[in-house]
Amino acid sequence: MRQMNARGATLVELVMTIVIISVAIAGVVGAFSLLTGRSADPLNQTRAVALAQLYADEIQSRRYDDSTPIGGTPRVSGCSVNTEEPDRSAYDDVDDYNAIDDEVPQKADGSDLNSAAYGSFRVSVEVTCAGAEVGLPAPDAKRVDITVRDPSDGRFVFTFYRVNF
Repeated sequence: MRQMNARGATLVELVMTIVIISVAIAGVVGAFSLLTGRSADPLNQTRAVALAQLYADEIQSRRYDDSTPIGGTPRVSGCSVNTEEPDRSAYDDVDDYNAIDDEVPQKADGSDLNSAAYGSFRVSVEVTCAGAEVGLPAPDAKRVDITVRDPSDGRFVFTFYRVNF
């Protein structure tokens, strides 16, 4: 009888191959789950920037102080941070926005923004007299810090200066 020279994999080789492939797949799946958990971050960052820009544009369009005449001249002397207006729709100068503290994002008229996109975000605004920070007399500029908190509790702080011109 002739004996055939058979080639193939032994049971031990097959088991070792299955173990090695399983470990590799587990590593890849772990990496994907880490990436999936952070996939919303760029969207939240983009929305935070858009919210901050919305608020910054609105605040910059307002008068420096409640007693500043339309057009800005003559300049008002001094710097004060007083929220004189009772609600958002009546805000007419920069320091009125200092009352916004951890609120749902709103439009200038006081109505909520698109709640599906921005309902889980929160906005705070802090206004301080800060002329010296930009090389001006202390009462000639206000620093506005807009803090946007996203749904994952990430905080984004945006700062700009409003000058008494």
